[in-house]
Amino acid sequence: MSSAPQSRPWDVHRLPSAEGRNFLVTGGNAGIGYFTAEQLAATGALVVVGSRNPAKADAALASIRSRVPGARVRHLHLDLADLSTLKSAVDGLALDVGRLDAVVHNAGVALDDPPRRETEDGHELMFGTNHLGHYALTRWLAPLLSAAPAGRVVTVGSFAARSERLDLDDLQSTRDYRPKRTYGRSKLAQMCFGFELDRRLRAVGSTVLSVVAHPGGALDSLTPSRPPVSTSTPGERMRGLPAALMVQGKDAGAWPVVRAVLDSDVQGGQLWGPRVFGLRGRPRREPVPAHMADPAVAAHLWAASAELTGTTDPHLGFR
Repeated sequence: MSSAPQSRPWDVHRLPSAEGRNFLVTGGNAGIGYFTAEQLAATGALVVVGSRNPAKADAALASIRSRVPGARVRHLHLDLADLSTLKSAVDGLALDVGRLDAVVHNAGVALDDPPRRETEDGHELMFGTNHLGHYALTRWLAPLLSAAPAGRVVTVGSFAARSERLDLDDLQSTRDYRPKRTYGRSKLAQMCFGFELDRRLRAVGSTVLSVVAHPGGALDSLTPSRPPVSTSTPGERMRGLPAALMVQGKDAGAWPVVRAVLDSDVQGGQLWGPRVFGLRGRPRREPVPAHMADPAVAAHLWAASAELTGTTDPHLGFR
């Protein structure tokens, strides 16, 4: 009796076709988001680059088209720091087939220095953009994702979130603002959201999956140039070589995200990251750290997020 055929190992350089599918990548004009969009475009899918900066988005689209013959890419004006604009932005998607097969929650703000800054809605900028903006965006995308045969929400976290813990009494760092810690906590909030969203999707029997991925350690100096989106000089690349033993470029940092979008074996509630110490290498499934999957913390965060974004549906519109 012959055994069942084994599926071909995942190859980051030979991605499966996704022709006929529609993907939205927030912050797809730069960094991990750009390379996610470029790699997804090579599958034949329509890739929508969400960006608040039209000039940067146009540069990203031109770069993708120059590297992916026949790429189907376009820009959606999207400002996650202004919650009042998100519904109209989603209305502007105007997808011919009326469905979205996956959204990649990638866009993010990272500040290195004080002072503390706020969004249009008065929320701390990193928490407000990275977490609350994506939380609210998910609500408006829910009908389009639910209309897909197997929609996915892929939330891009960060290795920095491993060492952070949420302060549930000070989610917006009003009492003690330290930029790097606030950034790490905003990414942790995103990851907690991704895991809690999957629990809620399962509770209502939704066909949509929520998956979390992170890029590991991804440095500009190890990233191939994509002018005018990003460039690195030979000297910068040379100086970055010693770090390549432990980390990688942003093109490789996109691999776990792309696999979380495309791989039919990926399941909801999973975490995907680089193979080597979670910092570099090809994508693999990782154990979910306990502090990211704590239901009590997630429930508190969810309730606070709903209040801060004015969202009343506990399942964000999924059925």
